[in-house]
Amino acid sequence: MEFISLSAMIPSTLMIVAPILIAATGGMICERAGVVNIALEGLMSIGAMTAALTHVLLEKKIGFSIPLALLFASLSGCLFSLIHAFASITLNADQIISGTGINLLANGLTVFVCQLVFRMDRSVSYQLGILRDFLGVYPTIWIALVILAISWFVLYKRPAGLRLRAAGEYPQALAAAGGNVIKIRYIAVLVSGLLAGLAGACIVLTQEIQFTVNTINGKGFIALAAVSFGRWLPLGILGASFLFGLSSSLAVNVVNIRSLNFMPSEVFNILPYLITLITLVVFSGKEYAPKAAGQPYDKTSN
Repeated sequence: MEFISLSAMIPSTLMIVAPILIAATGGMICERAGVVNIALEGLMSIGAMTAALTHVLLEKKIGFSIPLALLFASLSGCLFSLIHAFASITLNADQIISGTGINLLANGLTVFVCQLVFRMDRSVSYQLGILRDFLGVYPTIWIALVILAISWFVLYKRPAGLRLRAAGEYPQALAAAGGNVIKIRYIAVLVSGLLAGLAGACIVLTQEIQFTVNTINGKGFIALAAVSFGRWLPLGILGASFLFGLSSSLAVNVVNIRSLNFMPSEVFNILPYLITLITLVVFSGKEYAPKAAGQPYDKTSN
């Protein structure tokens, strides 16, 4: 019976892992290019709100509202990431402050839009049909794995990936070789925003039946921790995302595991965030991070 309880956690674990892995892949790409994007939390919130609004407003009018919700959520995340790109790359603003500003903007904007459309801080409830089941699990995990595989292939098997990694390690050397550091960093930030928006949509269309201000609830920061814990490597963030997803799933399913019922449920509720904090402290060493991550590119220093 205990084995059955543990095996029953697999679908919910994969459901939770998928958006973390998608957002972490975007964060990895962005930081590999030299731009720290702590705005993942806010961009995921923008994507989640966009997906919920799209699905709610179109589900009774057309038969493919969920694919459109995923598309519009990705585009909204990409659009809002332009703010971070312009501030941190063009204006050479502090990347942490820029990302924090987007997080604060997203927190207020999502509430405002939902109040404007629905007269409340959330969208109305909706049914999930298409994303419910595929081979026993949500198809979002397959989307996440495909995105990770494509990212690995581009980063390590294509010239574009080499240039992107050079932009985060030795931008002056890349510029001297004829590479456009600013363009590469802009693309990386936009891809990061696109994936963050998609990740937010995956959360609201699988784990929730409505959008609220607490829908994301720190998952963007967990994705950032997965990037750090995974040492900015595709396989590393895959393992880190599964670790965080498993801890989150355990918090939900612990009531079904009798051998753990003696522990207060609050212990498991804080477990994902405790692991996030520990990994940020232990694995945030500069020897693993891209050397130019967080540093503005100064063309005059070439």
